[in-house]
Amino acid sequence: MIEKMKIVHIITSVSGKEAMLNGLRDVGVMHLAEKQSADRAVSDRFQTLTKTATALRDYADPKKKLRTEIISGEDFDKIYETALDALERKSALMQEISQAKTELDRLSAWGDFSPSEIEVLRDAGFDFRFYRMGEKEYRAAAQDENVKLINLSPVDKQRAVAVLGALPAEIPATELVLPEKGASELRRDIELAEDGIKECEAALRAASVYDASFKAEILRLRNEISFSEASETADCDDDFVWLSGYIPESELDAFKRMAAEKGCAWAIDDVSDDDDKIPTKVKYNRVSKLIRPVFDVLGILPGYREQDISMWFFLFFILFFAMIIGDGAYGAIILIGAVALHAKQKKVTDITFLLYVLSIATIVWGAITGTWFGMESAMSVPLLKRLVIPSLATYPERFGLDSTASQNTIMKFSFSIGAAQMALGAILSIKKKLAAKDLSWIADLGWTIAIVAMYMLSLNLVLGEKISLMPVAIAIGAAFLLVVLFGAMSPDVSFGKGLAAGAKDTFTVFLNTISCFGNVMSYIRLFAVGMAGVAISQSFNGIAAGMKGPLVIAGAAVVIIGHVINIIMCFLSVVVHGVRLNVLEFSGQAGIEWTGIPYEPFKALDK
Repeated sequence: MIEKMKIVHIITSVSGKEAMLNGLRDVGVMHLAEKQSADRAVSDRFQTLTKTATALRDYADPKKKLRTEIISGEDFDKIYETALDALERKSALMQEISQAKTELDRLSAWGDFSPSEIEVLRDAGFDFRFYRMGEKEYRAAAQDENVKLINLSPVDKQRAVAVLGALPAEIPATELVLPEKGASELRRDIELAEDGIKECEAALRAASVYDASFKAEILRLRNEISFSEASETADCDDDFVWLSGYIPESELDAFKRMAAEKGCAWAIDDVSDDDDKIPTKVKYNRVSKLIRPVFDVLGILPGYREQDISMWFFLFFILFFAMIIGDGAYGAIILIGAVALHAKQKKVTDITFLLYVLSIATIVWGAITGTWFGMESAMSVPLLKRLVIPSLATYPERFGLDSTASQNTIMKFSFSIGAAQMALGAILSIKKKLAAKDLSWIADLGWTIAIVAMYMLSLNLVLGEKISLMPVAIAIGAAFLLVVLFGAMSPDVSFGKGLAAGAKDTFTVFLNTISCFGNVMSYIRLFAVGMAGVAISQSFNGIAAGMKGPLVIAGAAVVIIGHVINIIMCFLSVVVHGVRLNVLEFSGQAGIEWTGIPYEPFKALDK
């Protein structure tokens, strides 16, 4: 359920601003619509401190115990500044080493020499310059009576010479740009820099034990940023300060008590129909809250005026997950992982509970299809064979059935799920529009009829089922007319204008009707992806089966690696396909665009 929001305004005297903000932060229920930026100094320190704390974790010694006591104030600042200086110095030293090594590579072919000695010669009037050139260019230079040169050891398989003065422009050659330091000095600088890096790393390791103190300071700064944002957002004049935001209707009493305690005046009103900045706060029940981690990972949230379909999303997601993973043994592995996570956390979190549900559903689907690591030999186990529903069996030959008939049954099951889910989406949209007295619910009724008709058409075209196409065509035509006539209706539009607007969208509705058939057909991916996973398992099993004798160990490695890869690919398929069916096909039919703004009240964070 999406909680109802109210727009709230609170006002106090200029002198009471801090008390008002503290009260709002303590009660923690007001969502500020348009927050201004926090004080720059606080934001900069927060960002730098966060980067420093993250970098320090790379230097933590797992054998060394972290200090749990929280250090703050000047003591913490000394530790922080030491770590920050060490990180900056290390970065500078690494850059110096990189530059020195680049210079060494450039000079290595020329040997070790002292640039300062060459400068002394130049100051004495001997302007020596160094070149490398080809044999032809060397002969030209040697024959030129105006060129005074000295042969040097070859450089990069080319002639190298020292020339008193510059070479004439007509003799092409590559001049050596003299470095500030010679090779010996550069190597010494590298050694000194490496010693400095060791000192920096020692300081960073010493600072890394204060991870708890860094986290506490980051949290303090995060709350300071939040307070600063609220302070900057508040409007004021010479006498008063006021602030506006959104509060869930269920939290208004707590807000009113706070306002009375702080001596603030307030006004509460309904949100306007054209307000597009209202945050969404979803109130989950014990079951639907299990899908929240998936929503958080995907970053999706229904809009304030949209429906909460989290329960239906969750139920269909379980089924899609089980069908796409498809293997009971994989489900058992996920279950073991959930048990391990439960044991580590010592409590059942939403994520752990979700993994329990998904793993059990996968085991059940694997059991009724007879899929265990993609091994047909699993059907030789009487218990596993008794659990199988023959018409859904991955290996129907074991039950005296034709493989085509079994595949058709699963495809029909996939189409049926798709039609049911999409029709449910249309029905949910009808329910919402009836409550709003929106006549466009008739268009959604038309879509419901179209979905059923397209389902029947899919069974006929894909599976070859004998279905009379005339009633299907009539149903599609009737649905098309309903959508055209009533699709543009709304409570604030007259009947005549709604008809006219709908008629203008005739071609778009035609395209959407074709798309409806594609949407129903798209549910075949549940069958296809599940079968692909089985095929991959069988392929790795077949490769390993051919490795006998001394290759048995290699065969075992192939099986393990192959199934690990397949499990990862199955999880990716759940995101690509399983989530898509919920977020696009189902949600689109239900009128959900996932445009929600997260409800983020102004409050003090505790972690």
